[in-house]
Amino acid sequence: MLGVLIAVAAIDMLGFAMIFPVLPYYALALDISPFGIGVIIASFSLTQVLAAPIWGRFSDRYGRRPAILISLGASAVSFLVFGYAASFWVLLLSRVIQGAGGGTTGVLHAYVADTVVPDDRARSLGWLSAATSAGTMIGPVLGSTASGWGRPAPGLIAASFCAANMVFAWFWLREPSGGDAARRTRPRKPVWNTAMTVVAHPARIVSRLVWIYGLGMLAFSAFTAVVILYLEAEFQVEVGTIGYVFFYLSGISVLLRSLLLGPIVGRLGETWTLRLGALTLALGFLSFPLAASFWQFVGLMTLVPVGTALTFPPTTALTSRWSDPAELGTTLGTAQSFAGMSRTVSPLISTTLFQVLSRDAPFVAGAGIAGIVLLLSLRVSDSTSGPAGEPESGPAGGSPPSTIRAAAAGTREPSRGP
Repeated sequence: MLGVLIAVAAIDMLGFAMIFPVLPYYALALDISPFGIGVIIASFSLTQVLAAPIWGRFSDRYGRRPAILISLGASAVSFLVFGYAASFWVLLLSRVIQGAGGGTTGVLHAYVADTVVPDDRARSLGWLSAATSAGTMIGPVLGSTASGWGRPAPGLIAASFCAANMVFAWFWLREPSGGDAARRTRPRKPVWNTAMTVVAHPARIVSRLVWIYGLGMLAFSAFTAVVILYLEAEFQVEVGTIGYVFFYLSGISVLLRSLLLGPIVGRLGETWTLRLGALTLALGFLSFPLAASFWQFVGLMTLVPVGTALTFPPTTALTSRWSDPAELGTTLGTAQSFAGMSRTVSPLISTTLFQVLSRDAPFVAGAGIAGIVLLLSLRVSDSTSGPAGEPESGPAGGSPPSTIRAAAAGTREPSRGP
């Protein structure tokens, strides 16, 4: 069943990646200003921030499968709207619909946690991330090619992928069986309770992991927001070349997450893998200003997909270990909301630093944020007792790893590869 989920996630990301590179060109053709384009792009992340905890709660109450199916349907609608958009407001609407439907990343992570024993979750999340990375690697090429077949073509093709994906998921994706009754009948706290607890009690284990995820995404988004500007300004990289750079980065990410992450976690454990990832990100950001040529910079850029691959899947796996199983979807949805806020704020900050201070300033800031992630990770433990002086339960009263591990062993099906 994990293989089916990974296929669904990969095709969904393929559709998203087809639209993203052509969106600015379509907006310019409609005489939309650069600021208006920024608003359209940011609306996706803002809507995800609001939708993620709600989708998580929905999946906790009604099941992971219905949430994923509705999300796929929303994406198909958004791509159709995009294909025929002829104004700023219709383009904005398409992104809002897609953001609302795209807030289910936490649901996908919760599905993995429901079906995979704790010791295999980081490996399985790595496979899931590798599949979505493959979508981001192929999608832009398809989208650029399809744009030559007429303006609606990328949207229509992406919508077709989503519709076919929804049919595939309807017939082949089953609802996880582990913990359904307890998850659906337990009394619920308000949907935003977990997010408020993360802010009010940042020292608790699950809260700290959510902050690690959000801050890690803040550092990574600072890189993605300015790297094209940096390459153009420093090394005169043109638009016809930049696609190959991202193809290379996505390829490294796919390779690491699908083949190497599991053995690394098996040898180091989730916590030390997380720490290694944060350190790698920090070193990568600090090294960028030292590059004297385009090829040196590209070589150093390898540290970014390596660092993110070693940071995000282990963080999610640890969060699932410490979370209350009945609130798992809500908790992982909250983590995605923090990541969405980072993806919204980080481009504004990093581009301002790039323009006002220096070309290197965003990378220095990213290194500092990755350093904070590393410091926070030093206060995370994957042992059953947790960090010294902290309660075993998470912010929502979550069970310690030993309890979750025992429950998983008794009620959840074992991990299966893609």
